[in-house]
Amino acid sequence: MGSIEQLKRGTEVNLTQLETDIAAAAARPGNSLASIALPDYVEHQEGVSRVGALSAEAVVRDYEAAAKEIESMGAELIDAAKRCEAMTAEVHNAIAYMRDTASAYREEAKKIFKRIEDCAMFTQDVRKTCEDVKRRMAEGTPTN
Repeated sequence: MGSIEQLKRGTEVNLTQLETDIAAAAARPGNSLASIALPDYVEHQEGVSRVGALSAEAVVRDYEAAAKEIESMGAELIDAAKRCEAMTAEVHNAIAYMRDTASAYREEAKKIFKRIEDCAMFTQDVRKTCEDVKRRMAEGTPTN
């Protein structure tokens, strides 16, 4: 029976064999124990047993791996925020363009409105002049 299984069952454990088992597990490729160095914010206490030291290292490495994942999520959030800021700037530019376009349409509408009214007034003046000329001709009054 292996040392780790003995620990799980609470039976007597050969500490030398346990250390060998843990070292072998840590040396396996892709194992988080082998891939993450002991962080510099912890150091072993004087007099701690080898099993305690190895257990503490394993736990702190797991926490450190989680902390690095959390930090990488933070970096991803920063990238997402930058993309949002860029998109927001583009939206503001699009809104400004739309406002400018709407303003230009209003100016054009104002010009066309005035032109149509000017034409209507001119046409009204022409009719009035024509009616005046007809009336004077019918009355036999000179037109000047």
